[in-house]
Amino acid sequence: MIEWSDDGIVLSARPHGETAAIIHVLTPERGRHAGLVQGGQGRKARALYQPGNRLLVNWSGRLADHLGTFKCELETSHAARLLDDPKRLSALSSAAAICERALPEREPHPACYHGFLALLGALEGDHWAEVYVRWELGLLADLGFGLDLSQCAAGGDNDQLAYVSPRTARAVSLAAGEPYREKLLPLPPFLLGRGTGGADEVGQGLRLSGYFLERSIFHLQDRPLPPARERLAALFPLAPPAGESV
Repeated sequence: MIEWSDDGIVLSARPHGETAAIIHVLTPERGRHAGLVQGGQGRKARALYQPGNRLLVNWSGRLADHLGTFKCELETSHAARLLDDPKRLSALSSAAAICERALPEREPHPACYHGFLALLGALEGDHWAEVYVRWELGLLADLGFGLDLSQCAAGGDNDQLAYVSPRTARAVSLAAGEPYREKLLPLPPFLLGRGTGGADEVGQGLRLSGYFLERSIFHLQDRPLPPARERLAALFPLAPPAGESV
């Protein structure tokens, strides 16, 4: 028998048989890991295994590659704290869905785990939406698909970075990108440390990170962005270009 214990953030819980559930958790040492929870469909258990909840998980299995079983204790009920705020709850659902689909199973990604913990804390703060966009970009970087927002890819003024090339994932200055602006992705200023963001910039940020999540990760799986992520983006619609009416 093989056993281990770790911290875990619930990503999903799905019914299995009449009373059990299969849950996926994100752990610092073992990455995304699944396990069977006996009685996981009970009323109290359903509250325990809400996405975003932080647990102490104990896994056991006869062989390392078996599904195995979980026994869990609640550490922090993050989901319950957000029940009265649909937007923040939508961000939590989106993050959990992205992690479950984007991270390879049983491959450690401690930066993703600690980044998710930081996001859970930020979801109770004022600038949670801006932090969420940064979290998606951090996930991309940890998986090897980071954006380069440090300088203009076309040799323009680094103090006026305004776009990102969808081909190279590198920043482009306002002047250098102007002739190609219809083909470039807007770079919201808050990602450069300019200003505090806001709904319009968050919408731009979600479009930016969503484009590269889809291209670099989900397209390779022949899957679209998770529906939870699409619902979050719909809460921050892009403003029409200047001079255009709605």
